[in-house]
Amino acid sequence: MLKIENLHVEVGDKLLLKGVDLEIGEGEIHALFGPNASGKSSLVMSIIGHPNYRVVEGKIIFKGVDVTEKPTYERVRMGLGVVFQNPPKIQGVKLGELIKRISKSKERWVEVLRLLDRLNIDSGLLERHINSGFSGGEVKRCEIAQVLAMDPDLVILDEPDSGVDVENLELIGRELSESLRGKSALIITHHGYILRYLKPTKAHVMFKGSIICDGDPKVIFDRIMSDGYRWCERCSLMRRD
Repeated sequence: MLKIENLHVEVGDKLLLKGVDLEIGEGEIHALFGPNASGKSSLVMSIIGHPNYRVVEGKIIFKGVDVTEKPTYERVRMGLGVVFQNPPKIQGVKLGELIKRISKSKERWVEVLRLLDRLNIDSGLLERHINSGFSGGEVKRCEIAQVLAMDPDLVILDEPDSGVDVENLELIGRELSESLRGKSALIITHHGYILRYLKPTKAHVMFKGSIICDGDPKVIFDRIMSDGYRWCERCSLMRRD
């Protein structure tokens, strides 16, 4: 579904990603851990083709197609969907209008209405401009609803558990667990709370712009929780030596 080969990415004159390799198979859910400023969100921006993130070396292959030079809208049309950590406010566009337009069919729109109900998104929010005056939990739930309405083949979730209270986290986690069945997904997370509801098949650790570790999600997560990310760096240096 997604294959990233030796990816080096610059923003301005700063190299943010340094030789990233990552492969996600069809129907697989992967988790990507890492401390703040490790390059996780930069990887997301590079995968979706944000024009400020310039690939200087390496490839991004999506569904067997080299999309390294393709614009964002082409990648989205191919079946890529992203839940951003901090989505913007969009004045002049009502949430309900957007979700209806990006639903693939009338049948999908009916399914999305049920999805909105399960995510506890009331009709009042649908009549408001996107993220304008929304609470943190409302922003996150509505962002997830937008992406799931598109029914993408690969879903990237950038910190879906960031800034969400316990009640909203359970609501979001249970819905994602159901909606992502059979789909491919990459879950970017710092503290891993969302993994109470989603069970990834493989985990990776990013540190200083590189993926330094791959393996069993539970083993990696438990070690991070007990010893922190500095242990991951020490482990990587020892293996390299």
